[in-house]
Amino acid sequence: MLGLPSLTGCAIDKGTALASDFEESWAGTPDVAKIHTTKNNTLPFKGTSTGTLILKDGTSADRVTKLVGELREYVARHDKTTGRITADGITFTVVADEGRTGEILALWRSLTADDRVADADLNDAPWKGATDRWRIEVTAVDATGALAVFKDMYAKGDRHRPLVGVMVLKVRGPGLSVESDFNDGFPAEAIAAYEAVLAQYPVARATLRRDAVSGSAVSIVVAEGVDRDRAGELARNAAPNLGTAVEVTSDSVG
Repeated sequence: MLGLPSLTGCAIDKGTALASDFEESWAGTPDVAKIHTTKNNTLPFKGTSTGTLILKDGTSADRVTKLVGELREYVARHDKTTGRITADGITFTVVADEGRTGEILALWRSLTADDRVADADLNDAPWKGATDRWRIEVTAVDATGALAVFKDMYAKGDRHRPLVGVMVLKVRGPGLSVESDFNDGFPAEAIAAYEAVLAQYPVARATLRRDAVSGSAVSIVVAEGVDRDRAGELARNAAPNLGTAVEVTSDSVG
């Protein structure tokens, strides 16, 4: 056991060795149903790995918290290994920084208590030298829940405490997908366009997504029989700065 770190350090396929170390270190851990690892052997003697602990159904929040603490210590000692946990349908990355890990654990707790949420992935996503970055994807049970959860996660002091340094927030549910704008901010006009149409007409599905040119893009499909031109006018009036990035079509056949 004492020789493992040095063997990993000099392994030709280091990503493979790191994955093997992770599996050996966590094998037999109580409440861990499965261990999943990935390996990335970038160059001889260089590489990374991601290890995910998939917890048993019904694992208590206190036990999850304890395992998070243990995994945080592990990744702090193994800087080429990313540690993740899946519990109650939500997968999240555990980082070495104690404060950031505390934030992600608090978000895990609030999401698991939210009956509008079906599952989620909370992933550490360093970008252009910024290390404190998160990419968050949530699946909601329906379109109404998707928009409500998205708004909650941007609110201050509401149901979900916002994380510092979110790069991308994406929430989707049947009939709606909404994502932070290209500047990682709240897509106010895109949502306004969607809500303006929804207030007057039934919407079959809609996508409010990132777009590098306009800052946001809106795609709304109204139900068959709806006055598409009027719906388009409502959307564009509510989002005057998006211009042609607002698209309204009909769900009619043909």
